[in-house]
Amino acid sequence: MSHPHRLRLPSPAGPPLSGHLPFADAPGVSDPIAVTSRWLTRGGRPWFPVSGEFHYSRCPAGEWEEELLKMKAGGVTAVASYLIWIHHEEIEGRVRFDGDRDLRRFAELCARHGLDFIPRIGPWSHAEVRNGGLPDWVVARDCVPRTDDPVYLDAVRPWFAAIARQLDGLDRAHGGPVVAIQIENELYDQPGHLLTLKRMAQEAGLSAPLWTSTAWGGVQLPPDELLPLYGGYTEAFWTEADGGWPDTCRKHFFFTHQRDDEGIGSDLRPVRVRGSEPDAFADRFPWATCELGGGMAVSYHRRPYVDPGDIGALGLTKIGCGSVWQGYYMFHGGTNPAGELSTLQESHATGYPNDLPVLTYDFQAPLGEYGQYRRTYHELRLQHLLLADFGHLIAPMRSTLPDRLPDGQFDRDTLRWAVRGDGTSGFLFVNNHQPHERLPEHPETSFTVEFPSGGGELTLPGTPVTVPSGAYFCWPLRLDVAGLRLEWATAQPVCTVDVDGRTVLVLAATDGVAPELALDAATVAAVHTPSGAVTPVGDRLLVTGLRPGTEALVEVDTAEGGRVGLLVLDAATARTVYRGEAWGAERLVLSGDGVVFDRDEVRLHGSGTATSFAVLPAPERAAVVDGVRAEAVTDGVFTRYAVPAARAVEASAPRVTLVRAAGPAPESVTGVLGRASVPADKYFDTVAAEYHVEVPEGLPPGTLLRLRWSGDVGRAYVADTLVADQFCAGRVWDIGLDRLPADALRAEGLRLRVLPLHAEAPVHLPERARDARETAAVTQAEWIPRHTWSVRAS
Repeated sequence: MSHPHRLRLPSPAGPPLSGHLPFADAPGVSDPIAVTSRWLTRGGRPWFPVSGEFHYSRCPAGEWEEELLKMKAGGVTAVASYLIWIHHEEIEGRVRFDGDRDLRRFAELCARHGLDFIPRIGPWSHAEVRNGGLPDWVVARDCVPRTDDPVYLDAVRPWFAAIARQLDGLDRAHGGPVVAIQIENELYDQPGHLLTLKRMAQEAGLSAPLWTSTAWGGVQLPPDELLPLYGGYTEAFWTEADGGWPDTCRKHFFFTHQRDDEGIGSDLRPVRVRGSEPDAFADRFPWATCELGGGMAVSYHRRPYVDPGDIGALGLTKIGCGSVWQGYYMFHGGTNPAGELSTLQESHATGYPNDLPVLTYDFQAPLGEYGQYRRTYHELRLQHLLLADFGHLIAPMRSTLPDRLPDGQFDRDTLRWAVRGDGTSGFLFVNNHQPHERLPEHPETSFTVEFPSGGGELTLPGTPVTVPSGAYFCWPLRLDVAGLRLEWATAQPVCTVDVDGRTVLVLAATDGVAPELALDAATVAAVHTPSGAVTPVGDRLLVTGLRPGTEALVEVDTAEGGRVGLLVLDAATARTVYRGEAWGAERLVLSGDGVVFDRDEVRLHGSGTATSFAVLPAPERAAVVDGVRAEAVTDGVFTRYAVPAARAVEASAPRVTLVRAAGPAPESVTGVLGRASVPADKYFDTVAAEYHVEVPEGLPPGTLLRLRWSGDVGRAYVADTLVADQFCAGRVWDIGLDRLPADALRAEGLRLRVLPLHAEAPVHLPERARDARETAAVTQAEWIPRHTWSVRAS
């Protein structure tokens, strides 16, 4: 039985409002940034930024540059970072911008590598930091923080001045990277104070074309002064332990035009459920985001596990909903610095509703606490490549929903889809994935999209298909590719690359759906396909039977005399695609490991399991890997090069010795809002199981110790210094050895202490960690070597 789905695109809307907001770029810049009521522009062209949060003060400064390059290779175009006040001025009057706090150097590194920078200047940040980032000495003053209390403002003013000195000359007027500045965070009911802070920041000398504010929770903003930014998370650590999957997270897996998420930050303010009520700023501002969840933190009482597919589905769905700015929190995890006066994490001890780990702020992010590549990174990179080439088309396109919509947030049977279109072309979005609850497959599915003003309609694909359970994808509709009109493809556009003077569009096949390309016959002179068939159907040529992969290049001579390639990769290979400037040209690199592009060098990051990488177009000169000329072989249209084997880790497995078995789990204690609190420090000395890990000489730089364990809280020490920690949530526990004091580590090894979790503790655990209660054990340990290969053209 066929299941057709129909949608009619509305007539094109009139031009958006422009010039109605008091935002202005620096005079004379070559690519001025502006805001219309529906999208952003840069250099007069629609602009679709991708921002990723990376807290420099939570990462060693020596690692910043490579981690920024990883973010750029992942498709991030702007780096956002909280400037966490307590990290810089824990002691009043001693403002530190040295070492890992060197804000200016971080911003300069962004500029060096073509990344925009978005400082989120606070003064209150949240960020799961002590006092939300306010230093203790500010909290101790006789004032009301986060208001226009003069005593509070007197404390803030020098902090803003210090930031301005650090960023002096890095604004747009001087060719700098600062494109936006966020004021405060999650302040929903103080519009006057937000305006005061903006004026104070400007008076201090800060400037940017965009001034922003978080806008969730029914926020009140000073009219037209701050660009509202939204968010959405797949899970939440801040809700109750027994609350199940929050409805405010569930809704993000549906196509909707509601921007607000009343659930974010709801532990610190009243929840005002807005349902389908229109968002207050939708008529004057575009739908921009700064906190799409790139992962999720783990609190003591609630420990979510985030699957990479959850993040991928969230991101793609938001594009289909109408987002014109994909902003992720976090994109790179981190580690809290050691405080001089106290620990610096959010905790019950400071009156906050959630106890967080002392050190780790990994956030299950696409790039982990130690720069680990996660599958989420590859899921999102695929989408960011799409936006890099086609974001200027997508941004002005309105999102349209079908007439048949899901019947509420618990409808798992109605197919979720939407189209962004401009009246003549568009992109079709489908999401058949959500966390926790498997969505059914949809057999015999087809889509009919009716274009307005005599534009006719498209019905695709030629033969109905099954939309697999767990699938999420974007298919093009009437996409122009260098003079070829691609009427549709049942494959997702990835990016384009120039190969021998022709444009090659790379597409990613959808797992479980046979790729089909429909070409407008009027734009085609000839078609050559390596497999399958080309069949005339009306005024179209239908290409079917392709076997996706590196050989699946459909070559088209256009009616205008041009040449176009359509390369359809299988889904797994598509997730290994990187694009960047290398050896004098823009190239694609296929690698199962990480790839960064750094001027005339490409670096591969991996554990030594990958044995090769592939390039398109191949460099004219031979590829040299770590100084050795690499053997080259043909892999479809790519050229594949061998990678030398990484040096093996000398110790085959870590020596982990049980020193003391765990005692009885401590009774659970509750704190703020009646939520479970982290057990007192004394229990780590008396009740925790203790292990000793011998760390041998000769481990390669970058080696991680990876632990599989069960229990409640794990802490790692070198001598008596806490160096790593984690709450058990069914995830591996990685510890980066390079960040530990080397001499003491070699002399004394690493001590692990693992507390058991009481059977009755009011703690939410994901399904994969349900057996952790009343156990405290390290069950497996391994060294994870990390190697970097340098690739140059000789």
